[in-house]
Amino acid sequence: MSTRMLPIPDGLEGMRVDAGLAKLLGLSRTAVAELASSGDVLVDGVPAGKSDRLPAGGLLEVTLPEPDRPVEVVAEPVEGMRILHDDDDIVVVDKPVGVAVHPSPGWSGPTVVGGLAAAGMRISTSGAAERQGVVHRLDAGTTGVLVVAKSERAYTALKRAFKERTVTKGYHALVQGHPDPTRGTIDAPIDRHPRHDYKFAVVADGKPSVTHYEVIEAFRAASLVDVTLETGRTHQIRVHFAALRHPCVGDLTYGADPALARRLDLTRQWLHARRLGFAHPADGRWVEFTSDHPDDLAAAVDVLRAET
Repeated sequence: MSTRMLPIPDGLEGMRVDAGLAKLLGLSRTAVAELASSGDVLVDGVPAGKSDRLPAGGLLEVTLPEPDRPVEVVAEPVEGMRILHDDDDIVVVDKPVGVAVHPSPGWSGPTVVGGLAAAGMRISTSGAAERQGVVHRLDAGTTGVLVVAKSERAYTALKRAFKERTVTKGYHALVQGHPDPTRGTIDAPIDRHPRHDYKFAVVADGKPSVTHYEVIEAFRAASLVDVTLETGRTHQIRVHFAALRHPCVGDLTYGADPALARRLDLTRQWLHARRLGFAHPADGRWVEFTSDHPDDLAAAVDVLRAET
């Protein structure tokens, strides 16, 4: 354990403890919240909660744990992961459900980078050790198209492309009810949920987040929606449709009806990365890859079609 004492900068005055310390120390808000809940964050000698506000001219005292050991990549075959494309610069995979993109603390399941390592595939050495070659991510519960950089030039080019929003990211989502209008744009800022750190929410001072959608098939209880992301915030599609009161079917974290999920035999959110397009890092030509609905999602749609 180590203790750091530092004055509160003027620019952080009035900011929440978790947000302010995250900026000041380079930690995640979740990590700061855990420190606060353990009594390891003091403001002017008094324990501070994560939602307390930082005062002007105050003195912070933060007790930090020893750094965790680096998370290691375990070379392990991933059942059901298909290679959609493979060349000297990139590998494009169809990620199955229950697979994380890269290792992280607390995750003991299979990963995409572990599966590629087990296949003897060389990927870029850029990025943190446990996520080398990773230029974007999908939740473990979300299936579909994912690209991993194999060469250093591909890593640099794709990171820039995602940052500059020149990549097209298309999803299919099954959402509860019937969005009105059937075609539109959701422009609502997203950040950490104010009360639940494991969730995200539409908040006034969040990061700009834009989702375009169009209903492609409507059923009695739900609608199949084609979604194009302009930005790429964590849980963006899930949060935006939940904010419209049309959560992704099966997404219990964001308020979906558990009875409907059980009826459709869904154990995760109905959300699939359907297509991914970008300029190839080698020669700039436009390439696009698509993925069909996996069996569990396709079966849920079949049930709804039969009822219509």
